[in-house]
Amino acid sequence: MAPGEPGRLLLGTAQGLIGVGTISWGIGQVGADQTARVISWNGIASYGAIAIGAPLGVLMVADYGFASLGIALSALAAGALLLIRNKPSVPVIRGERLPFRAVFGRIAPYGTSLTLASIGYGTLTTFITLFYLSRGWTGAAYCLTVFGSCFILARLFFIGSINRFGGFKVAIACMSIETLGLVLLWLSPSTGFALAGAGLAGFGLSLVYPAIGVEAIRQVPTSSRGAGLSAYAVFFDLALAIAGPLMGAVALNLGYAWIFCCAALLSIIGLSVTVLLARRPTAG
Repeated sequence: MAPGEPGRLLLGTAQGLIGVGTISWGIGQVGADQTARVISWNGIASYGAIAIGAPLGVLMVADYGFASLGIALSALAAGALLLIRNKPSVPVIRGERLPFRAVFGRIAPYGTSLTLASIGYGTLTTFITLFYLSRGWTGAAYCLTVFGSCFILARLFFIGSINRFGGFKVAIACMSIETLGLVLLWLSPSTGFALAGAGLAGFGLSLVYPAIGVEAIRQVPTSSRGAGLSAYAVFFDLALAIAGPLMGAVALNLGYAWIFCCAALLSIIGLSVTVLLARRPTAG
């Protein structure tokens, strides 16, 4: 095992637990009716940190060496601990807790929809630079900027629509927008169309996670909410894990443009699953 691998394993494990823990804590503080807003703000914080941290990390390693990155991250983690140490804890919810297998089974249909929709996210962020190069275009970074900006803006200004219209309606609308964006990327004759497609994809994908998440968490009792959030998060990670090899195979055999066609088709399947879920009665 390489010297840095144990640290990566610990970071990955901790990050997964931190994400679920902060969402559970936030919901406990403001109430279950604000689940969508808590999930949304957690995502903004996480992706905002990635957007800021990636370029800063590159600069720090280039100017001060890799050790400076570890020191800075350790200092930030210590600062986060100081920030939360006096925050009020959430009371432990009493009641019968479902086995994780049962929780996973209830969440799985909703998670499947999330996975199918989120493959577009993994596809765009992983392959957009290679797609641009295959077309002889420059400026792939701008495509990522437009995608990320629309993603964050949609969460900032439209997160209230989930409580207003319901998670299913918002998810169906957003998956439709995402699919349109992916189709535009597939057929784009110029960078202008590609930017428009990236913007639509980012806008659509933004609310899919919290919208479906609200409906998924309703399928488990309050005492098993943390386990439900953990199970749900697995399906997003699964989308990112399979997007690379799956779309890499598509690009190798059909060309880079077709990866967006494939992602759009998967999004349509996810949309169909969501429609079916919306029509069935919710669990008690």
